[in-house]
Amino acid sequence: MTAPAVRRRRQALYLFFFLPGIALSSWVTRTPDVRDRLGASTGQMGLILFGLSVGSMLGILCSGRLVARLGTRPVILLGTGLIVAATGVIGAGSAAASAPLVTTGLFLFGAGIGAGEVAINVDGADVERITGRPVLPTLHGCFSLGTVIGALAGMTATAAEIPVPWHLGVAALVATGMLLHASRALVGGVGLSTGTRTAEPVKGEAAQVWKDRKLLLIGAIVLAMALAEGAANDWLPLLMVDGHGLDATAGSLVYVGFAAAMTLGRFCGTYFLVRFGRAAVVRASAVSGAVGLVLVIFSDNVVIAAASVLFWGLGASLGFPVALSAAGDSGPEQTARVSLVAIIGYVAFLVGPPALGFLGDHYGLRSAMIVVLVFVASAILIAPAADTRDRASVPVDA
Repeated sequence: MTAPAVRRRRQALYLFFFLPGIALSSWVTRTPDVRDRLGASTGQMGLILFGLSVGSMLGILCSGRLVARLGTRPVILLGTGLIVAATGVIGAGSAAASAPLVTTGLFLFGAGIGAGEVAINVDGADVERITGRPVLPTLHGCFSLGTVIGALAGMTATAAEIPVPWHLGVAALVATGMLLHASRALVGGVGLSTGTRTAEPVKGEAAQVWKDRKLLLIGAIVLAMALAEGAANDWLPLLMVDGHGLDATAGSLVYVGFAAAMTLGRFCGTYFLVRFGRAAVVRASAVSGAVGLVLVIFSDNVVIAAASVLFWGLGASLGFPVALSAAGDSGPEQTARVSLVAIIGYVAFLVGPPALGFLGDHYGLRSAMIVVLVFVASAILIAPAADTRDRASVPVDA
């Protein structure tokens, strides 16, 4: 590919990560309004939100095979199209006060994110291979930036008492425009398995990558850092309220600080990766995350605990994208390797936070976070597994 084509492709991938961030935070910020419109209890909302988890798991489990058979482009377009449609369906479900329709929308949203983001990560890893420069940290930074912008828009819409269907309808229209614009820069044939390319299916690709010890260590890094990110996304405001006595508004502001630190870390990560390498960045990230968690868990000073989430956010920001880059460089069958590690990470997002909630019910959320601390501390020890770039790369000036 020419340098301008690579540049357009990379910018399109940025949009494909930015779009789900905006869509996700758009409906999350309107969850209280949706709940009131449906007249649902907390338990009923849990069942409605379960549609998101089911859809996400289905999308994740299917993504690797879809990419291997079809390539990344159609899977990215399918996944993103589902996210756009789901945003509108959730809005329609709110307008009709229909819990089944909202649940369906969340199922579609989860399936779109589960399938689409894995494919985008595979495509981003291919761009890294072509350019010889980190791309995935900035990709994930675009998602974080999207969540911040979407959350601000959602809070504004809530304050202005804009009806949920109107808000989500506009969000879906904007997302449609982004999708159509970005789709033109994607290329075909990326991510196809060796067997698909040669018309002789290679059996057992997934089984082979599961036997790679170094790849499994990379998966353990992703598991730890994704758990740190997912735990904060689901529990940090409540942790600050119940564990440190802040009010709801202050707890939300602490979470905004965490999200801002995540965004900053991901956009600045490329500089540190080029200068110090993956293993050093993963180790420093794990140390930062562990320091933040220690202070949140064990400090009784609310100011120190609130400020420490900046260390937590910076620490969690780079582990996932850097490990995905490492997986793509760890051996042949890049699609199978990136898909495996991405699946491990997204499973941690889905399974980890509910498990922490169960522990929190019995021991308190501060004590439950010790589990996250143990996983993040283990990433410090296995960080050298992320150093997989053992070949010469010829950068493309893109």
